[in-house]
Amino acid sequence: MNEPQPDVSWLSRATSAFGRQGVLRPFRLLRHDSENFAKRYVSDWALFNQLILASAVYVFFTNLLPGITFASDLYVLTGKNWGTIEVVFSTGLCGVVFSLLSIQPLTILGVTGPFSVLAENIYSLCTDSFHIDFLSFMAWSLIHSGWMHWLLAIFNAHDWTMLYVTEFSCEVFSLLNSIIYFHKAVQELSRAHATLSFAAFLYAIIGAVGTFLLALFLSSAERWPPIIHRYFRMGLREYAAAISIIFFIGIPYVGELRDLDKGTLYTSKHAFKPTKPGRDHFYVRFWQLPVAWIFAALIPGAIITTLFFFDHEISSIICTIKRYGTRKPTGYAQDILLLGTMTAVCGVLGIPPANGLLPQAPLHSESLMHNAEGEFKAEVILDRHGIERVVQQPVQRVHEQRWSSFLHAGAILAFVAPPLQLVLGLTPTSVLAGLFIFMGEQSLSVNPILQRTFWILMPPAELPPLPQQIKSYWPIHTYTLFEIIVTVAIFIVTLTVAGPAFPVLIIALVPFRLLAMSSIWNKDVLRYVDRWACRDGCPEGEDAANGALASTVPPAGTSSPQGDSEKARARVG
Repeated sequence: MNEPQPDVSWLSRATSAFGRQGVLRPFRLLRHDSENFAKRYVSDWALFNQLILASAVYVFFTNLLPGITFASDLYVLTGKNWGTIEVVFSTGLCGVVFSLLSIQPLTILGVTGPFSVLAENIYSLCTDSFHIDFLSFMAWSLIHSGWMHWLLAIFNAHDWTMLYVTEFSCEVFSLLNSIIYFHKAVQELSRAHATLSFAAFLYAIIGAVGTFLLALFLSSAERWPPIIHRYFRMGLREYAAAISIIFFIGIPYVGELRDLDKGTLYTSKHAFKPTKPGRDHFYVRFWQLPVAWIFAALIPGAIITTLFFFDHEISSIICTIKRYGTRKPTGYAQDILLLGTMTAVCGVLGIPPANGLLPQAPLHSESLMHNAEGEFKAEVILDRHGIERVVQQPVQRVHEQRWSSFLHAGAILAFVAPPLQLVLGLTPTSVLAGLFIFMGEQSLSVNPILQRTFWILMPPAELPPLPQQIKSYWPIHTYTLFEIIVTVAIFIVTLTVAGPAFPVLIIALVPFRLLAMSSIWNKDVLRYVDRWACRDGCPEGEDAANGALASTVPPAGTSSPQGDSEKARARVG
């Protein structure tokens, strides 16, 4: 007769979490990350080619120009405490440090739209309600956020947070960033309408739409008919955004358009010094803030930590998904430790902190995609006669290196010099609006929500076949509509006085997905549309009885709309 097993006490369970392989054992992930960092670091600098240079140019424009636009917002909405020089300094400094010391150099850092919204709300509270110095309060908020990042890295937060994040949260967060970029484009055109003549406003619309359409047109150059050499078409594709931006920056200064009034980026004409009048140095006397407000800064510090941790980890995950074929060892804890350090440094310097960017991180990976030499995969296609044929397609992978991150961040840091800032000052804001639309479209195009939205509009006969366990597309359609409604609701929150709390709403999606959504949609539907973001399988696919279907489902965030027919066939298996 078997003796009953003694109950394990709560104290034993708690202490086991700090054991040798315990989830909370200090420095466990940091140790693994340092080993992986040493394995890959030398090889990260060994590769450099024309595609990497083109990627650096592309990311330079898609990081610097939106950042300056956020700087224009911050200049107005933070009482001139932050402007162009602060955003450029932060983006360049943090980018260079991360390109040298991070474990995942594909991640792109910059001042984000969500943080801009948060900072604007904090400034409003400091001036209208608290009546305290904004920079000192923000400095303490960022210092608190810094040590909170360190604790998350030391106690392996990735394992007990992001391992439970599914692609539902990633898709919603990515869609939110796309909406923010579209909204920023509308804001830029609205400002043009308020400040420019009617003729200039009409040209601003032409410039915005033209920048977007030309960049989109050139980005497909490699698929054009071979009327021009393939390498020239590849060059057009790789430099599509840069060509479009430079073209529409120059056009307003040619011919009769020279006399047309135009809105341009705000840049500083002074030497390397802070934007705010009367502030002569890049550091904040944060120690002069009253002690009560130092402790009060713990609250925004925790909110910033929540936003940055989730944002940065999602950026790192999305730029290394299966679609990009990454092979080198990666990690998260080391980058979070580094992010916390730079966040605290930015607080002391009195500049806005930078963190992982969406959609720039996956766009960076997209720009580095190439056909892997000697690697092919079998693929079934239908020829023009309707006959299935097996062809060998080249395997695409991303160039895993540090040069593109280092070069683009170094170039941005160089723009703290006044002469280069004057060059930026020639950029019409309409070009920025067009770039925002292009970036929003590029981010949206690889979001599975878009393809599933198309499925809602398609006739049932044209939809790809479903697995046998799913009888109708209606549950999938309601799931997609729910994602859109949730995203729009969170976006609306960012426009209200409750804006600083929106990172908490993003995090709340994780337990909601695991605890509540299984009672709304059945397991087969959730297994079809959603998977773990950082590991194989999905919450509904861990039981052996349903393991077969789960193993055939590719990650939901790994395809673009052009590749969703292949994804659907893979799901059917």
